[in-house]
Amino acid sequence: MTKRFALHALAAVAATVAVLPAAALAAGEVNIYSYRKEVLIKPLLDKFTESTGINVNLVSGKADALLERLKSEGANSPADVLLTVDAGRLIRATNAGVLQPVTSKTLEAEIPAQYREPGGHWYGLSIRSRVIFRAKDRVPAGAITSYAELADPKWKGKICIRSSSNVYNQSLMASLIARKGAKAAEAWASGVVANMARKPQGGDRDQIKAVAAGECDLAVSNTYYYGRMINSKKEAQRDAAAKVALVWPDQNGNGAHVNISGAGVTKSARNKANAIKLIEFLVSDEAQKIYSEVVYEYPVKSGVAASSTVAGFGEFKADELNLAELGKHNAEAVRVFDRAGWR
Repeated sequence: MTKRFALHALAAVAATVAVLPAAALAAGEVNIYSYRKEVLIKPLLDKFTESTGINVNLVSGKADALLERLKSEGANSPADVLLTVDAGRLIRATNAGVLQPVTSKTLEAEIPAQYREPGGHWYGLSIRSRVIFRAKDRVPAGAITSYAELADPKWKGKICIRSSSNVYNQSLMASLIARKGAKAAEAWASGVVANMARKPQGGDRDQIKAVAAGECDLAVSNTYYYGRMINSKKEAQRDAAAKVALVWPDQNGNGAHVNISGAGVTKSARNKANAIKLIEFLVSDEAQKIYSEVVYEYPVKSGVAASSTVAGFGEFKADELNLAELGKHNAEAVRVFDRAGWR
């Protein structure tokens, strides 16, 4: 029988999400709360059902709203899996007590240690990097090679970047704190603020568009947004992507900052075995190829080739910092941004 979700307004959160019916808790199913857009992950979930016969019930919503919903539902939550982006969000969910530790020989074998929580609360499923983009016609290749150089006064009025409230920027800052300490990270943040071409605004693609439009010469964005723009159905996005070049930062140092999309099994999971099966499937060769071909992220599993678009970004050295460290420094990252005047 086809199961449908009824929409309702949840007062505790600032988003409208679908309600999982009680019948969805039956054997042979798995229930997901997901921050990722359905269009991006549906090919993966369809393949999982095709391969296992396990039906997937999906609720999509804003990351903060879904976390608040899990917290408010507590032990009564029908969700089995939380699927989201950025280790920072997974760490918040772990700290909120809505995820449970699970062990899996498959996940431990296929996912490098730095991309999973040591206690098994969450596992990385795909990788993206937060990199620099330069205007091809105004910034020569090699003119900037590191995150540190974004604070160089020579780029005054030349940089576009998102708000400090953005979790991607918070994770980048947390990694800088982990590597260099809060004092050095704050000096860097202050330098970037002084070099901003405009007040932080918009999403990652908006930063790339601003470079293409001549509002700034440099921008910071996640790699998968660039992949989406290259393959967009919208000509304006393809044209903007063609006017910028990707710069891999810190290739002579720690390497480019990387982050993940990932998943954890909820503390309330009634379909725990199926939840683990789903996460294990998402690191299979088949699923990892879909992540790269559809979402334009790097496979977290070694030995799986990236899509032609992702491979076209070029080879790079990634920072090997354990992403669990990001959570330890997130609160300090927010304070550093505040002190630096980065809004």
